Amino acid sequence: MGGIFFESSTGASHTEDFFVDNGGKDNKKKKRRSRRSKQNCTLSACSSASEICTDESRLLGDESSSNHVVSSGHNQQEIECNVDLRSMPEVHLNKQVADENLKFVSNVIHEEPDTVGPILIARPVDNHARRKVYPPHLSAEAVTKGLEANEGGLLSAIFHVNAHNSLEAYCKIDGVQSDVLISGMMAQNRAIEGDTVAIVIDPPSLWPRMKGSNEIPNNPNSLQLHQALVQIGCDNACSSSNMVIQDNGVVQENGPISCGDGFTDNGLSRDVYESMNTLEKLCTLVSLLPSKRPTGRVVAVIEKSPRRDNVVGFLSVKQWIYSRVNKRRNSRKNKHQADVDDGIFLIPNDPKLTKMMVCVENLPGSIRTFLEAGDLTIESFLVAAKIVDWADESYIPEASVIQIFGRGSDIDAQIAAILFEHAIDASEFCSEALSLVPQIPHEELQSRRDLRNSCIFTIDPATASDLDDALSVERLPNGVFRVGVHIADVSYFVLPDTPLDSDAQSRSTSVYLLQRKLSMLPPLLSDNLASLNPGVDRLAFSIVWDIDSAGVVLDRWIGRTVIHSSCKLSYEHAQEIIDGAFDAKNTKLYGQFEWCDVIKSVKSLHEVSKVLKENRFRSGALSLENSKIGFLFDEEGLPYDTVVTGRKDSNFLVEELMLLANKTAAEVITRAYPSCALLRRHPEPNARKLLEFEAFCGKHGLKLDTSSSVHMHNSLEQIREELKNDSSLFGILMSYAARPMQLASYFCSGDLKHNNGEWCHYALAVPLYTHFTSPLRRYSDIVVHRTLAAVLDAEDNFRKARRRSGKKLTEREVVNGFFLTGLRVCEEEVESVEAREALGVAAKKYGVFSTENLSVVAAHCNEKKLSSRRVKDAIDRLYMWALLKRKKILYSEARVLGLGPKFMSIYISKLAIEKRIYYDEVEGLRAEWLVATSSLLLSYSIHKRPNRKGSPSKFRPIEETAMIVSPIDLEIEKTDNLEPSVFPLTLHLLSTIPVALHAIGGDDGPLDIVARLYVSSYFH
Repeated sequence: MGGIFFESSTGASHTEDFFVDNGGKDNKKKKRRSRRSKQNCTLSACSSASEICTDESRLLGDESSSNHVVSSGHNQQEIECNVDLRSMPEVHLNKQVADENLKFVSNVIHEEPDTVGPILIARPVDNHARRKVYPPHLSAEAVTKGLEANEGGLLSAIFHVNAHNSLEAYCKIDGVQSDVLISGMMAQNRAIEGDTVAIVIDPPSLWPRMKGSNEIPNNPNSLQLHQALVQIGCDNACSSSNMVIQDNGVVQENGPISCGDGFTDNGLSRDVYESMNTLEKLCTLVSLLPSKRPTGRVVAVIEKSPRRDNVVGFLSVKQWIYSRVNKRRNSRKNKHQADVDDGIFLIPNDPKLTKMMVCVENLPGSIRTFLEAGDLTIESFLVAAKIVDWADESYIPEASVIQIFGRGSDIDAQIAAILFEHAIDASEFCSEALSLVPQIPHEELQSRRDLRNSCIFTIDPATASDLDDALSVERLPNGVFRVGVHIADVSYFVLPDTPLDSDAQSRSTSVYLLQRKLSMLPPLLSDNLASLNPGVDRLAFSIVWDIDSAGVVLDRWIGRTVIHSSCKLSYEHAQEIIDGAFDAKNTKLYGQFEWCDVIKSVKSLHEVSKVLKENRFRSGALSLENSKIGFLFDEEGLPYDTVVTGRKDSNFLVEELMLLANKTAAEVITRAYPSCALLRRHPEPNARKLLEFEAFCGKHGLKLDTSSSVHMHNSLEQIREELKNDSSLFGILMSYAARPMQLASYFCSGDLKHNNGEWCHYALAVPLYTHFTSPLRRYSDIVVHRTLAAVLDAEDNFRKARRRSGKKLTEREVVNGFFLTGLRVCEEEVESVEAREALGVAAKKYGVFSTENLSVVAAHCNEKKLSSRRVKDAIDRLYMWALLKRKKILYSEARVLGLGPKFMSIYISKLAIEKRIYYDEVEGLRAEWLVATSSLLLSYSIHKRPNRKGSPSKFRPIEETAMIVSPIDLEIEKTDNLEPSVFPLTLHLLSTIPVALHAIGGDDGPLDIVARLYVSSYFH
């Protein structure tokens, strides 16, 4: 579709971008006002009459004009406005502003059509008649050339949007310590959250200073560094040539950048810098300018995000209905008036997505029925949509509605919308997949090591039905512990290239919705045949270690086994055993063992796990442990209260052994298949966010060392001790500490074969890690199981071949022959021709993926795991909203995290959420910053407005910021024993204040929780 313009329901207009003509005797006044507004909006960047301002400020509010772009029909060069966005306070732009992108449309709400003035409606227009709003994207050929290592200028990255300010986006590039800021509509250039984009980096002179940086702007050292950067030619771009984007999206190179000669004071020469590729240049600049944040702009969308096909939101139809009434009224006077199709707006639930235009003629029939009847209730229904186009002539994208979920206040409709938005497959399993589940022949049991006479048990959440892992322990005569981790052998049932395997790979992970789950595998497998249920024989993959009292692994064995679990313990049961308070009355025991055997085993495992945990943190592991909020549900499945939950020793017991098993599996499969092992890595924290966190701690007198993971962990433990009497503040700090952490991800070892330094897991401080212990709910673990099965098969065949060849076996080979899975390995054997041949045959037998195919699987697993996590977070927010909707108002204490010119950030420990309270342009409220005490003073008066320019209609009512109650009412009704504050209110960082929380949205928009100051006053 084409671009859109906004028309009045009563006629045409004289302006080129927006058409408003009210007609009647007020025309002259309207024109005069229009001329005055044009004069006020004039930008110095409009250098000629042929240039047309793409009036971004009309769509995004006044503050967006700072990133204005001017384009003519023949030249698509970007010209910046005199206003510098970086000179504004960092909190000046916020989501509230971004939500007013189209406020002149969405705010025109009237009770009766008779009183309607000019109604502005989104309408499709002819592309050929419109000037371009955005710069054209580069051609695919130009992008390919620009991404080449030494040719230039472009970098590929995932595009992410700030949820609080949609005008601010960022791209994280692997290998670069800081993310790249993409600020403003024109710089974002029609990219959507999750797109893979090609970006160009701005000159370093345009990079803003990071929060928490102590560098003084324009200091002599900075100027010297700037001159040095210019001398080596890196102040113009990260490419070796000037790049101009022509109208057809082709890159034209204008020759090399002029650079100085010789070495600079920083030891970097022009020749060395120009020999670097684009990524190396950016890394160099970031290291030279650690206090600056790189900026850039999008020049192409390489791969469109799946989010484009999964948009959830509400339709805004009031303007369309009122306009239609006016058209019918006018058509009686002018019978020749054409009946044109109008557009309506879709407001997405996700604040990271922009508003969209939907053509009425393409709407489903059920929605058109509402519109034809003039029924506004359609605005209360959640709809699913997809983006179909975003041309460079259009301010906003065009979308197409797919289906209706139901009313926004309905929990089931919200859950369905959440699953759709994150592309979660909630369909039933096909009968073909279930019919191919293999049976277990007697020969299979005989081929495995039989551990049915060992005391084995599971420890899981009380409600778990898919039991992936079981544990065992035996104390040897020499005092060494023989510890076993036994994982459900799912790869025996899910065979490669079968419908069941395809279905599992597509779903990739189980999704948990608090009260139910969407399994990756059919319940026949996940809850029955493959689950390690007690009292029945089950197939397992086992890893057994000999561990001494110091936590050192002396030996290990890996193999496929058959086990018989004695009992199913919950974490609560295991904790009671550790605490010596276990009551076995309500827990069933199977097999030959007594409860005393199980209790002894749990206590031994606890002893081992404590030593393993101490060793792990001593080696540099980092823990950001924090309490979580859980829900209590009534008989109807609705939340009625919350509880604070935290992990205990029983949780850490299981965790330590699972971590050891995952680490062991990673070592074995990487040794055997160095180019096609599925591993998991965790990059170092985001440098910018880590600097902000360090500055936050420093402001409050807390010393934090972030030079390494071990130092950061030790610092946090010391802070925990200092704040032992203020658990609320420490919880806030841990929440902040998690923000710089980047997401862990799966990868194929062959993709980073020459970059082994990028394989490590930062938080665990281990060089190799994978997922092996949860194959019932993660497809990645099934892939690892198949690889491990191939290793075992190759090891067995290699040993048999050595025996057939008559070669003498070493003493170790006589015992077990574990040259691949054992603790001590002979590299010559691993790299021998016989070993490589055996591994190749086994890889084909067990369906080990090639490097290319495994890369695709890893990317899909990453995508689905992230989607599952987002679904969990969205479900938590949904039930939190439902709880507050039920309670009407929840009173709670909050801590002030930040104070700005427009709003304060607060943290509500009771709900473990962070919210904002806006106090700018509020009727009767005055905000004053007290420099001497670094505090904010909020005063309220019912007689005078704040001393600010502007119409009174711009001020928000005080009720949006504060819930003001009379002291008389307080005596009648107590509010959770929480005393309200009073005006004038003095606030500083980490102040404790009372707030009132309530739920909004549902039938009238996206779900949200609003926080207001809780204040008492006789004068309200």
